[in-house]
Amino acid sequence: MTIDFTATQLATRAIHAGQEPDPITGAVVPPLYLTSTFKQDGVGQLRHGYDYSRSVNPTRDSFDTQLAAIEGGKYALAFSSGLAAIDVLLRSTLKPGDRVLLGNDVYGGTYRLLSKVFVPWGIGLDVVDISDPDAVRDALESNDYAYIWVETPSNPMLRVTDIELTADIAHKHGTKIVVDNTFASPVLQHPLELGADAVVYSTTKYIGGHSDVVGGAIVLNDEEVRDQVAFLQNSAGAVPGPFDSWLQTRGLKTLELRVKRHSANALAIAEHLAARPEVERVLYPGLESHPGHEIAARQMHGGFGGVVSVQLAAGRDAALKFAAGTEIFTLAESLGGVESLIEHPAAMTHASVSGTTLQVPDNLIRLSVGVENVDDLIADLDQALERSAQ
Repeated sequence: MTIDFTATQLATRAIHAGQEPDPITGAVVPPLYLTSTFKQDGVGQLRHGYDYSRSVNPTRDSFDTQLAAIEGGKYALAFSSGLAAIDVLLRSTLKPGDRVLLGNDVYGGTYRLLSKVFVPWGIGLDVVDISDPDAVRDALESNDYAYIWVETPSNPMLRVTDIELTADIAHKHGTKIVVDNTFASPVLQHPLELGADAVVYSTTKYIGGHSDVVGGAIVLNDEEVRDQVAFLQNSAGAVPGPFDSWLQTRGLKTLELRVKRHSANALAIAEHLAARPEVERVLYPGLESHPGHEIAARQMHGGFGGVVSVQLAAGRDAALKFAAGTEIFTLAESLGGVESLIEHPAAMTHASVSGTTLQVPDNLIRLSVGVENVDDLIADLDQALERSAQ
């Protein structure tokens, strides 16, 4: 009997969608197909459509099916990185002369790709505060845009955008909306249900979840766009290898458990840091003091994510000392792994936006809160804060 996974809950879909036991041996975990090519039964006679692993691979297909089921989308396509996914989505659907409306707080790599690669190719780029509906309306009344690009929560200032409202505004102007859902993950937020036309992920983060794989993905419902993306995906070849796909498949199976622990730890840490004298400001959507808290509470379910950003009252030098002073939090870029990380965005992940309207404060520290014991994490942050004040 074939199970209708659309009738099951997320945790069930994560473990079973695309994960049928091996029909030959009965192995509960599907085989890892570490092959570049496939035997053909005759010229043009492919077994189940497989010929070459850049084009198709059973392990990647399993991940695509699993992710689409979790996201609640019809199609998912995996890539070798999040930026590869973004690149292929935009190149397959844009042409010179089109314009993109970008938020003024996004991952530095996204801005670099658009401003340094797509703008010279002839794509127009405008930057506004996407979390402000009036700013979005004003921009759409001034120009025609192919896409509005949304991160929510955004990176690293954790601004929250009302996806449903923004999609409604965009669609009235014939504009599509793409949501980078990396910070929320498909556990906490489902942009397609809220009107988004496509969702992108750096699967390196929560989906992989163990800081041991780099990947990206696109999830959507439009078959025509899916075919355009798949054509360029195959033509350009920025696909994950079978082992990368397998690692991400394994990550999805425990995603809900991990994200809820990430979120619970992050909320406890945000509340604790908000009371520390060394801290000027804590940015976390789970705090009632956050300007986007009400929207986040409405469109995120089960938590507010594992990223907390903190501005230090004493400025840049104190922030650098704080980042260098932790013992459990590891000084490193990226986020979403089981271990806690700390970084200084202005000098690390967002150095490419220095001097632009996306520049981040130099007293800002971004925490990727892991799944360790939260009391140990708080103690580590406290001792690092005390050092930063010396």
